Amino acid sequence: MIPRAQAEARDASDPLASFRDEFAVAAGDSTVYFDGNSLGRLPYATLGRIEEVVAREWGTGLIRSWESWVDLPTRVGDLLGTTLLGARPGEVAIADSTTVNLFKLADAALDAHPHGRVIVTDDQNFPTDHYVLQGLAAERGLELRTFASDPVHGPDGDSLGAALRASHSTGGDVALVCLSHVGYKSGAIADMNTLTWLAHEVGAPVLWDLSHSVGSVPVDLTGSGADLAVGCTYKYVNAGPGAPAFAYVRAEVQPFVRQPIWGWFGQEDQFEMGSEYRPSAGIRQQVVGTPPVLGIVAVEEGVRILARAGMDALRAKSVELTGFAVALHDEWLAPLGFTLASPRDPARRGSHVSVAHPEARKLCQALIEQGVVLDFRTPDVARLGLAPLYTRFVDVWDGMDRLRALAAS
Repeated sequence: MIPRAQAEARDASDPLASFRDEFAVAAGDSTVYFDGNSLGRLPYATLGRIEEVVAREWGTGLIRSWESWVDLPTRVGDLLGTTLLGARPGEVAIADSTTVNLFKLADAALDAHPHGRVIVTDDQNFPTDHYVLQGLAAERGLELRTFASDPVHGPDGDSLGAALRASHSTGGDVALVCLSHVGYKSGAIADMNTLTWLAHEVGAPVLWDLSHSVGSVPVDLTGSGADLAVGCTYKYVNAGPGAPAFAYVRAEVQPFVRQPIWGWFGQEDQFEMGSEYRPSAGIRQQVVGTPPVLGIVAVEEGVRILARAGMDALRAKSVELTGFAVALHDEWLAPLGFTLASPRDPARRGSHVSVAHPEARKLCQALIEQGVVLDFRTPDVARLGLAPLYTRFVDVWDGMDRLRALAAS
């Protein structure tokens, strides 16, 4: 039997425990929040920063404040990229939504590889990624080849390699490979280095979706050789609902990547107001229109908190939290008909744990009514997002205990 006192003891020795006080958690609130992998909590620092931007920079500075706002997309992009993504300065821009950025980079990659006839992805990739790739394939008359990857462990070298070899054997050069670093359903971490290398072996660029890894799992875009990447900031980066996403373009491929939405903020000299579009030579090209200032400063504050905590400490606590959840699943839930839908190996598991049950939809709905906020993924998966900045071990114990009692009843 795993007692609640064990969770209390682990919280007492948690080096990141004080960070919970930096988030808007009402005193006495008994809600167990397991949805930080969908929408992160509100940092108090963000409240103060946005009030400052609205009241002083906008309210008093008015249009003069654009002198400091105009480079926010690349300035905050550098902060996020160098702190959380293993990117170099000048490779990340904050702009648009994840879906729009995915379209821009995928379209640009296809233009840069005009002889390729096949786009490759896996069946566990996030739905919006599939939709964007389907649209591009239909528009260009290309084949979208979706290979089967393990629903718990995600894509691996064998499954991707087989898909690449099959494309080659049928005479279709691969134009683009698009994968998620952390699976949205199971939380499985893909081997970015190996999968990128396999794609490069057949001359294909790789576009990574980092939405479920940024801020919770160490990422090394430079070391992996990744070409392109996108991701959102409203999950573990805690930048708020609808916060702008980011786009990464490796410096070596920037000269060959021309994104399809030609806007004035991506223009070489935007205030020249010329009639012809001349794209910026660097990452600035990924910015299209006027940047959402309030959203980007929220991204900046979220990254600053994560930077103070440090990715090594965040990852260590994430592994402990998810491991604790797995142990509770095995002791409490497995006897009630649940199965673990996430990898057991902590090195292959992100910061959420998924459990499967035939009545998962009803259980999730009932749990939310009881103050345990989590989400359901078809057909039978309940996801527990354990954001290490503010999730406690007692939260994990209490939430799993309520799920156990509900399932047993």
